[in-house]
Amino acid sequence: MRTSEAAEYLRLSASTLQKMRISGSGPTFSKSGSRIIVYDRAHLDEWLRKREHHSTSEYGAAPSN
Repeated sequence: MRTSEAAEYLRLSASTLQKMRISGSGPTFSKSGSRIIVYDRAHLDEWLRKREHHSTSEYGAAPSN
């Protein structure tokens, strides 16, 4: 899906996804051509799963696996 669709799916703005691409903090993406960015729904879901927490005190803590 294109950036705007991925942003809607994640309930983020397209500009937030763009900033995350620059910093490397967002979900995995692919480039389809020189300017076309696409996201795989499975990668978006995986990125969300990695950000799951059980309490607010866990935020920023190393994952315990």
